Amino acid sequence: MVPATLVGQSDSHLCSDYQAARVGARVHRELLAPLALLRDAAAREGFDLTIVSGFRSFDRQLSIWNRKATGALPVLDSAGAPIDIATLSERDLVLAILRWSALPGASRHHWGTDVDVYDRAATPDGYNVELTPAEVDPGGLFAPLHAWLDARIAADDAFGFFRPYDVDRGGVAPERWHLSYAPIALNCARLLTAQLLDDAIDGADMRLKDVVIAALPELFERFVINTNRRDD
Repeated sequence: MVPATLVGQSDSHLCSDYQAARVGARVHRELLAPLALLRDAAAREGFDLTIVSGFRSFDRQLSIWNRKATGALPVLDSAGAPIDIATLSERDLVLAILRWSALPGASRHHWGTDVDVYDRAATPDGYNVELTPAEVDPGGLFAPLHAWLDARIAADDAFGFFRPYDVDRGGVAPERWHLSYAPIALNCARLLTAQLLDDAIDGADMRLKDVVIAALPELFERFVINTNRRDD
């Protein structure tokens, strides 16, 4: 992985458009085989494990960030409820955005190794998947899929996939829908540095950039590397 790949400014590591159409998202080319194994195993249990989001470029993450910073997209609290951002200081707004959305350059989705998933078989017609705790917690639409994934991951039988945001560590909120492919993602996590992130952000037209850069060492520790490192 070269620096541009780590921060989402290159897509040279991704599968072809044809392959992406078959799996439902652009992902790292080495993710195709283990993803197929996981989907097949899920299908045997009656689940249709489907990707909502795969690769996300720096520019797309920047767009998400800027729209949240300006109120064009909702900023959520830890329970998934909207926050009135007018009541927040700039620093508190940065922290609130980071609870659910990565800094541009720091999203694991840049690597193509991480996917957000749901059970399409359990989805009613016309339902828009939101990726909220209510969908994946007990009683939620996708709770059975995630209970099955819990068991596979605990048994080290999930073909290399794990949850980087499995519990609340005081940084990113738990995201049960977010799966990461350990054989590649753990190496990417080791290679990404605060300096690489600083360099990527410095040249971007990013809202709240001065606040982010001033606090970047703290934010990097709390929201970027503060994850389930699995076997690291």
